[in-house]
Amino acid sequence: MPLPPLPHVLVLGGTGEARRLAGELAREPGVVVTSALAGRVTEPLLPPGRARIGGFGGVEGLAAWLREQRVAAVVDATHPFAARISASAAQAAAETGVPLLALRRPGWTAADGDRWHPAGSLAEAAALLPGLGSRVFLTTGRLGLAAFAALSELFFLVRSVEPPEPPLPRHSTVLLDRGPFTLDGERALLREHRIDVLVTKDSGGAATAAKLTAAREAGLPVVVVRRPPAPPGVETVPDVAAAVRWLRAGRLGVSRPDVSRPDVSRPDVSRPDVSRPDGGA
Repeated sequence: MPLPPLPHVLVLGGTGEARRLAGELAREPGVVVTSALAGRVTEPLLPPGRARIGGFGGVEGLAAWLREQRVAAVVDATHPFAARISASAAQAAAETGVPLLALRRPGWTAADGDRWHPAGSLAEAAALLPGLGSRVFLTTGRLGLAAFAALSELFFLVRSVEPPEPPLPRHSTVLLDRGPFTLDGERALLREHRIDVLVTKDSGGAATAAKLTAAREAGLPVVVVRRPPAPPGVETVPDVAAAVRWLRAGRLGVSRPDVSRPDVSRPDVSRPDVSRPDGGA
């Protein structure tokens, strides 16, 4: 008599937390994990297990994929600013009845000495800059820089993982780099480019937080773009351990011997999906 299908978990990825979660699930007895990446980065860091790169085709496509693949649970571990895929995941999960969890690292918290200026969007951040400084360290990612393009009197040091999408501000220097970044490195960068204001998204996490410490030490103002709210009704946890506990609490069925499990030593990359952050650094 054939065994029933293995429990299948879809991890909407593109973050360090998503890769660590995929690694944990790949070691779980009787679990298949597929990580979905947006494909916006030319050389993504592929997680253990299966990998799917490209788009599902909106809510309908994602819902159809969940049904076809008999997915037991979805974990949305995308970037905190990947609002579109988070909304699509919430709608597709509701339509199919598949349990959905959001894994979101906590946002940053201001410390004594910080000169933070909150903004609700990139456009709001751009509007604040003329009154704060003239040499901007812009770390909001490769997309959306058109919001700053009209600020032709300011200098921008633009750091992102991949080349930013135009239009860029007139006076821009692009620095392609991927975190984690060191405090000494961030201090040196601010000095070298004579930066007097920092713009960042509230991504949270330690990999790119050193710039905040360097800015605090230098007494620089920091424009912090607030993250969008999570879709209503979606349970949220702050770390990988909590996500694993959630999955074990009845979402994966009864564990069984590891029979006919796919090879998780090499990613099974197929095309197309999903959402990836835009490479903010």
